Amino acid sequence: MNFLAHAYLAGDDDPAFLAGNLMGDFVRGTPDPALPDAVRAGIRLHRRVDVFTDRHPVVRDARRRFPPPHRRAAGIILDMAFDHFLARDWASHHPTALPTFTRGAYTALERQGRHLPPRLAAILPRMRDDDWLAAYADFDSTVAALERMAARLSRRREMLRGAGPTLTALYPALEADFHAFFPALVDFVRDAGKPGGVQDGQPVESDLTR
Repeated sequence: MNFLAHAYLAGDDDPAFLAGNLMGDFVRGTPDPALPDAVRAGIRLHRRVDVFTDRHPVVRDARRRFPPPHRRAAGIILDMAFDHFLARDWASHHPTALPTFTRGAYTALERQGRHLPPRLAAILPRMRDDDWLAAYADFDSTVAALERMAARLSRRREMLRGAGPTLTALYPALEADFHAFFPALVDFVRDAGKPGGVQDGQPVESDLTR
């Protein structure tokens, strides 16, 4: 899942836990013991969510829908497509307006100050000022974000470039995949992912790079 989904799944009751969930893609290995407990718990939930997502049969089938060369980057494209569907229909998922929720997410990250991973600290001002999380609600903005990512990632440039027409063609099928998968993910987090439920020392199946 991408940024918005991780923020949604974290909830907005504990800003440090929310920040940890958003930091997950930027932290490798065992989280620094100097991090606040809630931040470490958030990072661990992020990883559990990624493992659950990658292993779910609906997600595996969705990735197979992508034609070459986009199939090799299907995980990245699908993450952003799912964030689009979540943002587009945000009012049916969360009682707080999307711009209000995303402002809270950026503030939660800013409060971590020196604890923020350098790469995340570098992009946070642009993420906040352009409201990247809420921008996923617009399909064209989601496609533009993929194109910007293709320009940055030399190893995956060809796999991501031109993903817009593929996403357009697959849009109805991927929307159905999202609605089939997301409730299962919400249930998983409700059962396993609350603060204190993912403790340091508990096994985490893998630390997948996205």
